[in-house]
Amino acid sequence: MTIPVEQLSDPAVRAFVVALNANDRAAFQAALAPGATMSDDGSDRDLADWTEREVFSSGGRMEVEAEAEGGRVLVATYVNDTWGAMRTAWRFTVDGGKVSRFETGQA
Repeated sequence: MTIPVEQLSDPAVRAFVVALNANDRAAFQAALAPGATMSDDGSDRDLADWTEREVFSSGGRMEVEAEAEGGRVLVATYVNDTWGAMRTAWRFTVDGGKVSRFETGQA
């Protein structure tokens, strides 16, 4: 069972997921704090390079299965045209209403 995106608890995380699923670069950038960082499977990555490859140029999207810690921890099926579907975990740090860091990896 999935959680509708509009029902995600944390507004900053909700904006991030809505923008990602819409493949909306401008809205995605707007959801991020200046200097935002990220990691994938425990390794820090270049956020712009990673999102271009894993999200925007490959049609990435999230179907959220569960949330915890006030909506800042998600378990989701992540789908893109490169890798297909995989179960992923996401942890978000939010500062000033924007995502300042996210960490993702296989769940």
